[in-house]
Amino acid sequence: MSHEYYRRGRNWYTAIGALFLIMAGIVLVRQLILWGPDFVEDFIVNSEFTNEKVSIGMIGFGIFMIVLGFRKYEA
Repeated sequence: MSHEYYRRGRNWYTAIGALFLIMAGIVLVRQLILWGPDFVEDFIVNSEFTNEKVSIGMIGFGIFMIVLGFRKYEA
């Protein structure tokens, strides 16, 4: 393979980022099904440390890892 074609996005950063996004999505969808959108919204904006806030943080971290994986590597 030529040095012009690097394996963009095919590294462990994007894999971990995708894993975090999928896990956070599963948790949020499960909570939406169990509690409904009104309660989940209340859980997100209240002052307590809840599972939904951890999921929002996981989504942010997953996006950060995917962006980190798509950066261009210079030789």
